[in-house]
Amino acid sequence: MKLFITGIGTDVGKTIASAIVTQALEADYWKPVQAGDLDQSDSHKIQKYISNDKTVILENSYKLNTPASPHYAAELDGITIDIKKIKEPKTSNHLVIEGAGGLLVPLNDNDCIVDLIQEDYKIIVVSRHYLGSINHTLLTFEALKSRKLNVAGIIFSGDENQATESIILKKTKATFIGRIDNEPYFDQNVIQYYADKFREQLLNL
Repeated sequence: MKLFITGIGTDVGKTIASAIVTQALEADYWKPVQAGDLDQSDSHKIQKYISNDKTVILENSYKLNTPASPHYAAELDGITIDIKKIKEPKTSNHLVIEGAGGLLVPLNDNDCIVDLIQEDYKIIVVSRHYLGSINHTLLTFEALKSRKLNVAGIIFSGDENQATESIILKKTKATFIGRIDNEPYFDQNVIQYYADKFREQLLNL
């Protein structure tokens, strides 16, 4: 199973969700494009959060120095991202693929993050509760639907907001995988707790 983790925007909890899914499935993890924080990248964070001995953290296709939109970070590095050079690593294990920002974050003048999604990927959308998040979540689903890409499930990030969650689930008909509460901190034990909670739903996607 190949799971593509995307969010409704930046800083909505994609990396924590990716760590939980990776731990739950003891999957391999791949972040195709990392922009900025190269010494404390998302791959580093996943390595820190997981506790199983099966997961392999796979190499980024592009490591960019500036924490900015990949197209601009690449320009500052004097390169242009070539989507043909972003090749999915081969593995016989489950694979978790983490996007960067939201779906329409540009990689270059022509391609966006959504263009990395292959037909055999199961898409998980991470939605964080804030004023406007319903709109951003529904727009994300519409963007995927317009490209004939189907969402396998949704993870909510943040303390429960029943009004928000119920209308999103009603309008999208998405499978609810689980909710990640506003924890005081995340470590291997907290990640394992959510991995155990989400595992059955993930295996049924």
